Amino acid sequence: MVFLLAVLALAFFVAGLRIANQYQRAVVFRLGRLSGLRGPGLYWIIPLIEWQRTIDIRTVTASVDQQETITKDNVPVKVTVVIWYSITDPIRSVVEVRNVDQAVVQVALTTLRNIMGRHSLDDVLKEQEKLGTDMRQSIDSATEPWGVKVARVEMRNVEIPESMQRAMAQEAEALREKRARIIKAEAELEASQKLKEAAGLIMDNPAGLELRRMQMITEVGAEQNTTTIIMMPSEFVSMASGIAQLAARSAEGGNRNTTP
Repeated sequence: MVFLLAVLALAFFVAGLRIANQYQRAVVFRLGRLSGLRGPGLYWIIPLIEWQRTIDIRTVTASVDQQETITKDNVPVKVTVVIWYSITDPIRSVVEVRNVDQAVVQVALTTLRNIMGRHSLDDVLKEQEKLGTDMRQSIDSATEPWGVKVARVEMRNVEIPESMQRAMAQEAEALREKRARIIKAEAELEASQKLKEAAGLIMDNPAGLELRRMQMITEVGAEQNTTTIIMMPSEFVSMASGIAQLAARSAEGGNRNTTP
């Protein structure tokens, strides 16, 4: 009899042994009332009187299904959001909400629609990091009573209508053309300023103009051209004409002296 009671006691004790991993916590209830939190490691609960629910406290990555929302400027967009969260209070995650994972996703869906409705399409495309931070704070404040901590929220994909994509492409092309024209105008302005400075230097030193003209002649001669036009200053032309007249007069005087 004693042996039988010992065996029953041992079986009763073994039946109540439980093991929780390092990343797990056990919320224990006794006859329907909260008894406490157990784990990690080996612990014991009263069989048939106490029961447990094991909670994973590791970070969970939840991908919210693609949702179609309307931005502030009435543009329909499809957005996919990824949430990283973890359970910091296992007791509240069991007692305060029935399905904590589904509850977090539903809060994220509602927050996504609200955030998109308060921002324009440009904000959605350019400030995704800021919108993710705003969503994280909003979701975290809503899930805090459930013992859930939202660590990060990211907008993984944003799809816009095809007609809007074409309009944005045309706008981007116009902006690129505008920048190109501005750069070209700035280059012409800088070149004109440099030419003005060069003209001032040449006016101060006319010999510089002749050196530049000789350099241009050398550059033109280096190319395979059949005809080369050389522009000479009027002073050179007058001087050459005077020399030619003097030479002609000298020649006439010589001819007269040699006539018998």
